[in-house]
Amino acid sequence: MHIERRTLVKVPEVTAIFWIVKALTTGMGETTSDFFIHRVGINNKAGLVVIVLIAGATLAVSLVAQLAADRYKAPRYWFTVLMVAVTGTMAADGVHVELGVPYAVSTAFFSVVLALVFVAWFRAEGTLSIHSILTPRRELFYWAVVMATFALGTAAGDLTAFSLGWGFFASAVLFGMLFAAAFVARWRFGVGEVAAFWFAYIVTRPLGASLADLFAAPKTLGGLGFGYGRVSVILAILIAGFVAYLGDRPTGCRHPRYGSRHRALRKRRSIPHQPPSSRRAAEVPE
Repeated sequence: MHIERRTLVKVPEVTAIFWIVKALTTGMGETTSDFFIHRVGINNKAGLVVIVLIAGATLAVSLVAQLAADRYKAPRYWFTVLMVAVTGTMAADGVHVELGVPYAVSTAFFSVVLALVFVAWFRAEGTLSIHSILTPRRELFYWAVVMATFALGTAAGDLTAFSLGWGFFASAVLFGMLFAAAFVARWRFGVGEVAAFWFAYIVTRPLGASLADLFAAPKTLGGLGFGYGRVSVILAILIAGFVAYLGDRPTGCRHPRYGSRHRALRKRRSIPHQPPSSRRAAEVPE
């Protein structure tokens, strides 16, 4: 089936603000999920099912809106990421709490799922670069990977914090070091950009979740006891502020095959038509 190529990339440029907002959304996904689980799910299984269904429906609507967009829109994109964080946390926690699956097993399971999605994406498209998200099929692969990374990161963070008994602070330090290692490997040892990006993307999930839990979880669980609801509100305000600052600026696609070509096309379309003689005259320096 032929899929028409889009003209604009659907994902944001990877900058420092990208990683900040990514960490904030992972943290809010963790605390929001825990807020509903602790407030509703402990003594009300039916209520928890309703919450999960609402979260899943909201994620589905946001994904449809994101896929239908013709270009990157910061609020729409980051709201979808946030809903992936919430539902991914609920999925990973549900596998452990409701089914009794150990965190080590769920971490291994989600690792296999993520690897299979990567393999399918690469075999179908020949690239895993986010700078090449120019078709609906590539965007579907992208969001499948994002959902798998959130579920994997949740399970991995809970594995270190609870199963291994390291707690939230030590877990945050560990994943923070792994996050920094991705950049060191990229710039110091020449690791590929795509591999370094996805490794950093994966470990950002448990990093943000561990930091959020450190502040939100009760002291009996090793947290500072600020409360899941309060931390969720603070994170929501920070996310809204950064997204408002980002606005809907172009993503600045840098992919060598697509980025410069589409920037040049957009630039040429913005220049009114001139006869060849006029263009040559305009190019002559004064």
